[in-house]
Amino acid sequence: MSIADHRDRAKPLPTAAVARALARAARAATIALAALAAAPAFAWSNHALSTRPALEAMPELARLAPVKVETLEAFLAAEAPRLEKLLDEQERWAREHVPAYPPRPDALRFVAAGAVDAAELRRRFVAAVRISPDARLSLFLQRQPGEAPDGRAPMAASDVTALPRDDAVDAVKFVALRTGEPVPPLAVLATASDEPDYGLDLGLWEDNGTAQGRAYGFGKQPFGNPALDFGTQAPFHMGFFHESRIIYAAAGFLKRTYPEYRIHLWKTLAQHALRTGHEYWGWRFAGWAMHYLQDLTQPYHARVLPGVGTIRMLWINALHMAGWPKARNEAVTLVSNRHLAFENFQRTAMLTAYRERGAGERGGAAGLIGALRGAGGGADPGYADDGPRAVVSRRAADAADALDHTIAASLPARYVSDPSFEFGASAHGVDLNALLSRDDPAGRDALMQALAPRMADYGAYTRALVRSLLAGR
Repeated sequence: MSIADHRDRAKPLPTAAVARALARAARAATIALAALAAAPAFAWSNHALSTRPALEAMPELARLAPVKVETLEAFLAAEAPRLEKLLDEQERWAREHVPAYPPRPDALRFVAAGAVDAAELRRRFVAAVRISPDARLSLFLQRQPGEAPDGRAPMAASDVTALPRDDAVDAVKFVALRTGEPVPPLAVLATASDEPDYGLDLGLWEDNGTAQGRAYGFGKQPFGNPALDFGTQAPFHMGFFHESRIIYAAAGFLKRTYPEYRIHLWKTLAQHALRTGHEYWGWRFAGWAMHYLQDLTQPYHARVLPGVGTIRMLWINALHMAGWPKARNEAVTLVSNRHLAFENFQRTAMLTAYRERGAGERGGAAGLIGALRGAGGGADPGYADDGPRAVVSRRAADAADALDHTIAASLPARYVSDPSFEFGASAHGVDLNALLSRDDPAGRDALMQALAPRMADYGAYTRALVRSLLAGR
């Protein structure tokens, strides 16, 4: 795209103004701000659809006995004194290992003494781990497509998620669990892997207009729109660890992303629960940890603006600062549309894959099941606490530009190359996998080929996390 393409035809572009804007670029924290204001907070649509096939072939998981369902309050009542020490240790770890980590205020430290009832114990725990008080934390399972009814009572989505309904949630069926009933660990893990997208991280910043945002000490929201509930989650689900130095110099707030904090917190709690006989919460916390790890396998959660190079980012930001916002606004819209369209294709392809599982795992949508299961061969990686940053997000970031190019070339231009169209507002009910299968099988196949390696990473690192927990029991 030439410089001339960005000119405002109503008036000439003042060279001096642009030069001054470029000189200020290294001091301006605005390059990605608008882009992320519109960016989706969700990395993959419905993690449970992909988590189940990623784990169902693990013999060490399959041979585990069903676990007994218990309430969070029962777990806290049994473990409260030990959780004091555990959460203090977790806080020390986060301060030492997570760059730009905002320390938990001392007033939020989890203390067991003096809790008059189970509700107060839960309130203290929610505050200590700094999640939304509106998170439902109910006892439930997510039904997989085609799963036979088993007599469990259906649950309304509003009893599971604090977020508004959308196409992905509308397609999911939830059922209630009863305290004490047995449930397979795989079912707990798959269900819990989607749960952080149900409102755990809503309204946690001081400019979100919430009581928790004022109390939790995270500071002002580093990017995204603080007035949009779903947008307030983004900094916990994205990890921009591999941008160029000049981008960090111009937008240091990009360092304030915290999936590592969430992964280690929930993994630590999972280990404790599994070791102390609270297997249900052990696997549920493990599912929460894997959610944030899985998010980092999504290229649009590991790069600020896939498909937009550093020089172009600086240039369009300079134009914006000089009073010509069109180029930046168009880049924002296109990246957001491609992110959302890719999620739509992944979700609808996975739903198709469940329907096609009987046809084998050699290609097409069903081939995604094979990718998730590791059918491509090779040993799974090990798990280390620095892996989410050093390895998982690096692989996603390195794939981002090529993926963005494939999306632009494979999907209808209206959805991914027209800056006047907003996918999130105008594409409800669209099934991109079905659309391409009907109108452009070659485009569908190209997207499948681009998606399969991402699903392979999703599966491999999910299993690596589970094996690390099994080894530490």
